[in-house]
Amino acid sequence: MDRTMRGVLPALVVCAAFICISTANTRSLSSSLTPNVKYGCRSSTIASLQTNARKPSRRFREIKEKVEQRPYKAMEAIQLLKQLSNTKFTETLEVHANLNIDPRKATQNLRTTVVLPKGTGKTVRLAVLCKDEDAKEYMAAGADIAGQQDLIEDINKGNLDFERLITTPDMMPQIARLGRVLGPKGLMPSIKSGTVTTDVPATIKEIKAGRLELRADRKGVVHMPFGKMDFSEEDLLENFKAIQESIEANKPSDIKKQYWKSAYVTSTMGPGLQLDLSALNTKEYV
Repeated sequence: MDRTMRGVLPALVVCAAFICISTANTRSLSSSLTPNVKYGCRSSTIASLQTNARKPSRRFREIKEKVEQRPYKAMEAIQLLKQLSNTKFTETLEVHANLNIDPRKATQNLRTTVVLPKGTGKTVRLAVLCKDEDAKEYMAAGADIAGQQDLIEDINKGNLDFERLITTPDMMPQIARLGRVLGPKGLMPSIKSGTVTTDVPATIKEIKAGRLELRADRKGVVHMPFGKMDFSEEDLLENFKAIQESIEANKPSDIKKQYWKSAYVTSTMGPGLQLDLSALNTKEYV
């Protein structure tokens, strides 16, 4: 045997042994997987993770048994969510409306504001970017933070100690330079959202009372909170009606087909309950 073969043979033996071990391990793992998992995953690691997926909790299973697989009227759904709530904190109720719109079209980009008549149940920390001489007036109107230079410096540093930001049209050049900080946080004031205004005191009052921005996401779905679990059923229904009316009042003029595809209400830790669209269209809530 020549010297070349003597150097190659040990390497071939090692490779063959490695291949045998790998094949044996793959067969062992494959035999423990269900057919759907085995052939549905490219990676055996992902497949093994899927077999260890967390099972639904007992709480979830008990809630699911109490939910009927049918559309609910709005008040029915609110009452059921309140009955099923057993968390140690106050949950938020939300409505998710799937609309028959294409937000990529300028005429169908739904974006407006809605004032919840019974409030949001949440204290909103509000900042006003304005001239320093107007700051005292806006603080007296209910703003938590107001000013120009100090507020701009805080924003540039990333100190966003507020949840909503409003401003006046003459401050827009300063706001434009803060877009890289405010934009990703969803805090950028705009005329459509009503946060660029000439009547700052009235806007402060509305936002503190429960005014929210209503907008559809890229798939045409509106996600809106409409109160807390400790609200009365009647107050929750009033807030829900306000959201529905705002959505319908801002229906794009070029939508000739059915506007609502589907609608669900849910709570922070509760199930999603489908709403009866025919009842919504006829304003039958109870």
